[in-house]
Amino acid sequence: MDQASALQKPTSSVKVIAVASGKGGVGKTNTVINLACSMAAMGDRVMVLDADLGLGNLDVMLGLAPEYNLQHLFAGEKNLEEIIVEGPRGIKIIPAASGIQEVTHSGSQEQRILMEQMSQLEGEIDFLFIDAAAGISEMVTSFVRAADAALVVATPEPTSMTDAYALMKVLCNRYGEKKFYLLLNQVSGESEARKVYNHLSRVGEKFLDITLVFLGYIPKDANVSMAVCRQQAVVEYKPESPASRSFVEVAGRLRRLQLRSKSGGLQYFWQRLTNGESFEQK
Repeated sequence: MDQASALQKPTSSVKVIAVASGKGGVGKTNTVINLACSMAAMGDRVMVLDADLGLGNLDVMLGLAPEYNLQHLFAGEKNLEEIIVEGPRGIKIIPAASGIQEVTHSGSQEQRILMEQMSQLEGEIDFLFIDAAAGISEMVTSFVRAADAALVVATPEPTSMTDAYALMKVLCNRYGEKKFYLLLNQVSGESEARKVYNHLSRVGEKFLDITLVFLGYIPKDANVSMAVCRQQAVVEYKPESPASRSFVEVAGRLRRLQLRSKSGGLQYFWQRLTNGESFEQK
């Protein structure tokens, strides 16, 4: 990746990327953190919504202690800018709260409040990451369907591969989603990553008629666990480590994707979320 390409900023509207996994324990939240930090270092304005109902821990992983969260927003006690906390490299983080479940309910008061608040941030960010909960709950599928890109994180473990396929199957069969991006984590090297991708891609094309794009892989790296213990992103803790270099490469590919914006802006993303419309990516 040359420097000119890395520094070329997207010129389109805000891109919403939902990051999901079929099962927990695959490093999904850590992936979100490091991709967000990497893109911010390239000059992008990045926001992350911790959408893991009840188990949100993105702030904990970064050693942050938010005083307020979405519950305070929905109660009318604080506005969105007041609950946002700043993470490493200037990324903006919206802390999780159990009230986020209401956002996916059409016509809910919470959804209206968040739409109005998000519209005020239009023009201030380039990418919005949705750190969805693990599994295939209705809330997870709602976020993925409304986003501009569905990024599935998996490991080479058979259970992870099976659950990743199950997630894509639900989104395809129930909601017509036809394009997914795959990021493999904790792999031994490119050979293993390609083997896993080829398997999932063949199965997906044969039985679901979906397109699975290989975004890249993150190698096994002891520095990742060390960074988690230090409550840091590995790209900040050890920027020259194998995992850090891979996160930067994947972030570069992700930001250069020609995504067709479904949302057309932040306020419309939330309308898509509650409308439950399905769009096939071109």
